[in-house]
This record gives sequence, structure tokens and C-alpha cells, in this order.
Amino acid sequence: MIFIIEAIVLCALFTVMVTMMAKEPIKTLYNYPPKIQERVKSLEGYKDKIPTQKNKIAAKLTASVLFVVILSLVLRYVNGYTTFIEGFGYGFLLWTIVNVYDAIVLDICWFCHDPRFVFEGTEDMVEEYHNYWFHIKGCLIGEGIALVICAIVGLVIQFVL
Repeated sequence: MIFIIEAIVLCALFTVMVTMMAKEPIKTLYNYPPKIQERVKSLEGYKDKIPTQKNKIAAKLTASVLFVVILSLVLRYVNGYTTFIEGFGYGFLLWTIVNVYDAIVLDICWFCHDPRFVFEGTEDMVEEYHNYWFHIKGCLIGEGIALVICAIVGLVIQFVL
């Protein structure tokens, strides 16, 4: 039962985060299909607003560290896990649920169809905005990242906490 509650809470928190980012979609430009990124970068109105690759990497590293810390603390002190395999396995399952939720509900059902995510000057790129395969590939890449992040979580639980 706790697993279901934790999965729902994580999905809800992820939804809140995406909702906040929806207010300034330009900050998430690198989460868009490449053709949309290229078009936006070529538009004069966005020249000074486009985040750098350095910003993208810094944001992802910060999010990863934060995720490791929070998940490690929750799994250790709420769930009582003390071994690598418990931390890694449970963390990976939670990550997978949130990752699939993100790809299907947030990306394919919401992002691909919400006009608030369409950049001015790219309205004709409907096919690219509806590029579901881009989000499915992102989900698969996310699973690869999960292996590394959740292994770190397992190590933190096993040796640090």
C-alpha cells in the first residue's frame, strides 16, 4: 500500500513541477523535438531567452542529486530499507512509474496537445508537436538514467545512511 501512495505522491509532485515549467516553456526548450528546437532558435523573438546547454546540464545534475538525496532518505527512514538491492529495486520501480506517467500522461496526452506549449512562430509544426515517438524514446533513455541514479540510491542506503 505504501508503494502505491509513494508512486501517486511522486507523480503528483512531478505534475506540479511540469505545471510550473509550463508557465515559461522556453526554459524547457531542450525537452522538445529537435526540429522545434531548431525553429525556435532561429526565431528572432527568442534569441536572448534560449537556455544554454550548460544551463540544461546544470539543471539535470541538480535534479539528479536532489532525487538521490530525497529518495535515499525516504527509502531509508520511511520504508526502512538498509540494503543496496532494496534501495535500487524499489527506487527503480518508483522511477519507472513516474517515467511512464510522464511519457504517457504528461507528454503524450498533455504536452503534445496543449497550445500553451506551442511556441509563437512554430504553430505550423503540428506533426512535430505530436511526435509521440520522441517522448517514448525519452522514456527509454530515462530508464537507462534510472539504472545509474537508482544504483547510487542503493549505494547511499547501503553505505551512507
